[in-house]
Amino acid sequence: MADAAADPTAKLAESTAKLQLDEETGEMVSKGELKKRLAKRAKKAATEKAKAAKDAVAKAAGAGDSKPAAKPKAKPEEVVLDPEAMFKQGFLQEVYKERPSENVVTRFPPEPNGYLHIGHAKAIAVNFGFAKHHGGVCYLRFDDTNPEKEEERYFTAIEEMISWLGFTPYKITYSSDNFQKLYDLAEKMITLEKAYSTSDTEIKLQRGGEKGASPRFRCEHANHTVEENLQKFRDMKDGKYKPREAFLRMKQDITDGNPQMWDLAAYRIKTDTPHHRTGWDWKIYPTYDFTHCLCDSFEGITHSLCTTEFVQSRVSYEWLNKTLGVYEPMQREYGRLGITGTVLSKRKILKLVEEKIVRGWDDPRLYTLIGIKRRGVPPRAILDFVNELGVTTSVSVIQIKRFEQTVRKYLERTVPRLMMVLDPIPVVIEDAEATDVELAFSPKDPNMGSHTIKFTPTVYIDRADFREVDSKDYFRLAPNKTVGLLNAPFPIKATSYTKDEATGKVTEIRAVYDKETKKPKAFINWVGTEGSKKVEARIHNSLFKSEKPDDTEGGFLNDINPESEVIYPDALIESGFDEVKRRAPWPEAAGESELGKGGPESVRFQATRIAYFAIDSDSTDERIILNRIVSLKEDAGKVLHDRVANNTSERMKFKISQGNQPSAPRVGEVPYEQSPYEETPYNETPHEDLGEEPSPYEQPDEKPSYGKPSYEQPPRETPSYGHTPYGRDPAISIIEWEVGSPALYAARSVDDPDTCPKGTVSCNLPRNWNCCTRSMPCCGPGCCAQGFDCVDAAIGVCCSRRV
Repeated sequence: MADAAADPTAKLAESTAKLQLDEETGEMVSKGELKKRLAKRAKKAATEKAKAAKDAVAKAAGAGDSKPAAKPKAKPEEVVLDPEAMFKQGFLQEVYKERPSENVVTRFPPEPNGYLHIGHAKAIAVNFGFAKHHGGVCYLRFDDTNPEKEEERYFTAIEEMISWLGFTPYKITYSSDNFQKLYDLAEKMITLEKAYSTSDTEIKLQRGGEKGASPRFRCEHANHTVEENLQKFRDMKDGKYKPREAFLRMKQDITDGNPQMWDLAAYRIKTDTPHHRTGWDWKIYPTYDFTHCLCDSFEGITHSLCTTEFVQSRVSYEWLNKTLGVYEPMQREYGRLGITGTVLSKRKILKLVEEKIVRGWDDPRLYTLIGIKRRGVPPRAILDFVNELGVTTSVSVIQIKRFEQTVRKYLERTVPRLMMVLDPIPVVIEDAEATDVELAFSPKDPNMGSHTIKFTPTVYIDRADFREVDSKDYFRLAPNKTVGLLNAPFPIKATSYTKDEATGKVTEIRAVYDKETKKPKAFINWVGTEGSKKVEARIHNSLFKSEKPDDTEGGFLNDINPESEVIYPDALIESGFDEVKRRAPWPEAAGESELGKGGPESVRFQATRIAYFAIDSDSTDERIILNRIVSLKEDAGKVLHDRVANNTSERMKFKISQGNQPSAPRVGEVPYEQSPYEETPYNETPHEDLGEEPSPYEQPDEKPSYGKPSYEQPPRETPSYGHTPYGRDPAISIIEWEVGSPALYAARSVDDPDTCPKGTVSCNLPRNWNCCTRSMPCCGPGCCAQGFDCVDAAIGVCCSRRV
């Protein structure tokens, strides 16, 4: 290297050796230039502050008519939602006001017949969080009344997921703890003539036919004496009947318009499988409708919170406790959480596993909690997501991208940054020498610290950052074109490249420093040859091609996205990865660090200009596997788009899971075309199944066939018309916007425009479509959510096309 004093470029090298990001302008500038800019801005701010203080003093002294100094402009601060906001307002606040208590007791009662999914995260957050917010406790109660479906692995997985989300149960209990007590109460029901034993399995006939429209009547066994019913029930207990040959039914009110009062089953026979805790001791098992409310009573639950498909069950819940004269908890129902573009049904996920479309229940493309955990999503981000949505009585059907927005926002402020290249190509810089480069782990948080990597004469860049043929609108590397390397001493200019004649692939690029160009138009990431590691990077996209896989002709299996996983087997990551791994989970990341636990998925980082990644559970010291957690901001994904668009010849090199051959692998976000949203009927009733009981947190695969009951539903919440910190988001379905956001309101009649709240209009569309929406600031493509039409571009009004 020439002497610095003799070399005319030495001064330039010194001033640009370490480029840093100017957060206000978005430019990469030298340390010296950034220091000057910050000093200038600080001086300006101090001047404005002094002037404002002077004017304030003058005003206080009554001096003249001087105008107050204008406040200095400042960037709007990011709105940070109170992590307990959903308990301080809205539905959950009203629930507590309805029954205030100094000793709040709640419960989370999953059935251990499968792995929890994203919808259960809301139930966990609501029940554990409600108790915690009010200084109470929450039980974890396993509803283990169906031995045929329950396995030990599910018990363990459920406990692990609750702990991973940061909650600790007050006690772990089991419905089976109360089998004897429940049996005794069942006999008491018989003696009170409020239950009867029956052999009649023609349930639909008793309940008015298949559609529930005909007159309802009880079977002849309902008229048997107390002694006869007791004897038959005891014979059931002693194993004198086979499964489905006899049942115990509650004697309710079959004239009630609510199907949950139509003599529900209390006990059924199960002799094929031993119970995981009681073995073969019992041959009869209580149903959910009999067990749930009584176990709530035994445990002194103050607020029994479940999802809205159990609204109608509240009547039978209260009836049974009152009939037996036991303590009566208060049941209230909130809307469950659903995600479009995926499946949550255990039966369907099992099919995906059996068909080897996914690796298992913990595949990162699934929305089981173990899958989300393996993908690298932090537990606190999930709780933030639930809190942002809030809790109402309406079902929340959310697009995947809304969930990813919350995860992205959380990762942005909590994880370090590293440089990585997915598809490396060597660049030999002919006049470069090895030098140390210091990199901050986060340009926004100095407390994260920094690390030093080696800039070497040969570096690797991403194949997507090089073009053989240049164009005016392309600003990265091309022959005779200059591009900046992040934090490198100088920009580089490509002078030549070589190709493999057999494959047509570029195998090496030759370049030189371009010391004359001070501010290149673009900067790209790179990885040096010293200390870098080879990794396998798995880019996960949506598992399905559409937002509603179940509506696909031929079923959800025909909607599988062949590009749901793209694998880069030879990616390279810089040497700072070792320190990131050693320090994980980072102190700023709540959840795992507080628990003192951190699996491989807790090693998270942002790969600059690419995406957020975490270590996969299949990783070893010799073979590091990374999962993409979520992409970077959607409007900043040009490099990902170009990786596909500009490298057609490279597409087929990527491994696609399960042998699917891509026509065009997509590394960036798979576009989510918005589609109409389907609302679960508010009066949906859990069907009676004498074999498997419905869970309050499991979305039923089939809808009940009771017809439309005359039972009157509780009124919906009055929508709030104020703005939230998050504004309008078309990723939220019509269902949630109806009560939970400022943009969309409850359905209104088009014949009565006065019913529309201020700032909205009546939609005079054909077929009596009737919704009012808030005027939006724009009304162009994408402004209105799917299922809405732009009816007035001048004021930006979006009107629903749905009834």
